[in-house]
Amino acid sequence: MMDNDNMWYLEYHIHKNRPGLMGDIASILGMLSINIVTINGVEDRRRGMLLKTDNREKIDALQQILERVDNITITALRPPTLLDRMAIRHGRFLDRCLEEKRTFRFTRDELGLLVDFMAELMKRKGHQMIGVRGMPRVGKTESIVASSVCANKRWTFVSSTLLRQTVRSQLAEDEMNPDNVFIIDGIVSTLRATERHHTLVREILQMDSTKVIEHPDIFVRETEYTLDDFNVIIELRNYPEEEIAYDVLDSGFAAF
Repeated sequence: MMDNDNMWYLEYHIHKNRPGLMGDIASILGMLSINIVTINGVEDRRRGMLLKTDNREKIDALQQILERVDNITITALRPPTLLDRMAIRHGRFLDRCLEEKRTFRFTRDELGLLVDFMAELMKRKGHQMIGVRGMPRVGKTESIVASSVCANKRWTFVSSTLLRQTVRSQLAEDEMNPDNVFIIDGIVSTLRATERHHTLVREILQMDSTKVIEHPDIFVRETEYTLDDFNVIIELRNYPEEEIAYDVLDSGFAAF
């Protein structure tokens, strides 16, 4: 893993993409002995770079120089966040809810981006709760499992409907490893399970580990937890305008 202390994210908007502009910026970085680790176009008329230097004064000097370069405007120059790294890798910004900054939206044709993003979250140490919203058969559980593989993490189904209904009342000792990713179906765990299962879920949620909860809205409706307890909420849709609704719960659980 790269040392974030020496890494910087540079992003700039291009007003006029004249010939030689990229070469001029690369020359400035070269003269300052700042290394370019990664470079990519980021959506329309923006370019992002992951830079490396152990000298903060060089970054200050770079900013002063680039502010005088015609045809560009600096939009970011900072230590890289997870979202910056995603933008560099995939050449696009994540769709983030303006009203709720912890909520990120994806569609099925962005599963590669979703898996990469969730895998980076899973690599983090300590307690975190990730909620995943989405209609049936959109790919929620499959994306969680794929993300666990990418993060080199073992996953444990506490409750699920992926292959058949899974409702665990106890886990083996090696399954209770806090380095595992625990997958919980919020509908199955709250509306279909036994008290022994509820006790197991409460124990897991108190662990310093990653818990991924499908259908978080149903989960918080039926438990003492709230959406504020979640670090990140992910929404997965078949298409951007699809509504995520739980009306089917009033007539039965089959679809979910």
